[in-house]
Amino acid sequence: MLTVRQRMLAMLTLCLALLVAPALPAQASGPPSGAPSGVTSGPVQAQASGQAAARNPVVFVHGYNADPGVWGSLREDLRADGYADSELFSFGYDTHQSVNEVLAGRLAGYVDEVRRQTGAARVDLVAHSFGSLVSRWYVKFGGGGAYVDRWVSLAGPNHGTSTAWACALWDQGCRDMTPGSYVVKNLNSGDETPGTVRYATFWSNCDEVINPDDSVPLAGAANTPVGCLKHNDLLGDDPTSAGVRAFLRS
Repeated sequence: MLTVRQRMLAMLTLCLALLVAPALPAQASGPPSGAPSGVTSGPVQAQASGQAAARNPVVFVHGYNADPGVWGSLREDLRADGYADSELFSFGYDTHQSVNEVLAGRLAGYVDEVRRQTGAARVDLVAHSFGSLVSRWYVKFGGGGAYVDRWVSLAGPNHGTSTAWACALWDQGCRDMTPGSYVVKNLNSGDETPGTVRYATFWSNCDEVINPDDSVPLAGAANTPVGCLKHNDLLGDDPTSAGVRAFLRS
């Protein structure tokens, strides 16, 4: 018979497994020339019009145990809004590594390459789940505040999530997501939304992965409740997509 502790651990493990996003339509692959290894983007082309030049490239940052393919639905919606593949990029990375020591620096290199390839002064970042911590660290501590215009978090464990304790003993990414971790404490010390970057979060009151649900909203951000959606459902939800796209246009 399982002890109470074993039952709790099994439940937490099941919740964390739900962080693995469902397979969504694949996107164009192949990193920009000279991009860091492990990244994926749409084809890089020169911007062809003044309208395109006035719009920031969008860099997507996926969540734990996921990959760039999770952005298929939102990419399609942005293309329908007029974005070209050359304006949409997805950062692919090993989610089991350290947010502050490894991943934020790799994201910085990727954003620098996107800016070099497109000629854009700034980018917009859209992150899901664990990717919110990676991109926030880049903005707050990695120099990204000078190069990011808008930052979006979908179901991000911005104040930590207790489900991450299920794998924290052996996985650095999970440790970084636990409440009170070095990463979480430093990101939320002082100003949670520093600089001139515009911040937005989207969160669900039925999120089975982010616990508590109100871990997502940040002081100083445009915080939008999306209703009762599961963690990964925010990636393909039409009203959430509409909210993200409206924020990117703002």
